[in-house]
Amino acid sequence: MALLIDDSCINCDMCEPECPNSAITMGEEIYEIDPDLCTECVGHYDKPTCVSVCPIDCIDPDPAHVESQDALMVKYGIITGKI
Repeated sequence: MALLIDDSCINCDMCEPECPNSAITMGEEIYEIDPDLCTECVGHYDKPTCVSVCPIDCIDPDPAHVESQDALMVKYGIITGKI
């Protein structure tokens, strides 16, 4: 499933440069994650790097975008051109 940054985000700028898929961008008020680009770092790392670097733990699974590990791997292949 894609990840979601909740409204407790403090805009610390830690997550955006860590995303290998460029799924994180600055929204109107806080950073946002594009669910079409988020693979939870599947294909890149063992766990989501944005979650690892977030100092306030404001990044959670997005219940509106539930995906299996297999679906995330397919999305990774499409995004990176490795399919």
